[in-house]
Amino acid sequence: MIALHKANMNNKAIKAIEKRLVRLEGAVFGKKAKPTRKADGENFSGATGGVRLLISRNFFNAKRTLGDARGALAESGYHYSAQATEIALKRLAVRKGPLTLLKEGGRNVYVKRK
Repeated sequence: MIALHKANMNNKAIKAIEKRLVRLEGAVFGKKAKPTRKADGENFSGATGGVRLLISRNFFNAKRTLGDARGALAESGYHYSAQATEIALKRLAVRKGPLTLLKEGGRNVYVKRK
C-alpha cells in the first residue's frame, strides 16, 4: 500500500515538473503562434469573413462606400447590420491590412490596398 502511494506521488511530481517545464520553455523560447484563419482564405465566416470574400472577388478594386459593401454582402447571403459591417471594414483597413480608408465628401470610402 505504501509503495502504491509513493508511485502516485512520483507520478504527480513528474506531471507537475513536466507542466512547469513546458511553461518555462514557452517563456524562454516563445510559443509557436497558432494560425487564426486558413492561409488560403477559405474561412469566410462572420461579417469580416464576408468582407474578405468581397476582397477576394476584387469588389474593392474601385472605391466603395459602406452602402455598396452592405448591398454586395446581402447578395452573397451575408446579412449584417451597418454597424457590424462598418466595424469589419475598419478592422481590415488598418496599416498593413488589405483595405485602405479614404474620406470623400465627409463619407468613408474603402478601396483595396495596392
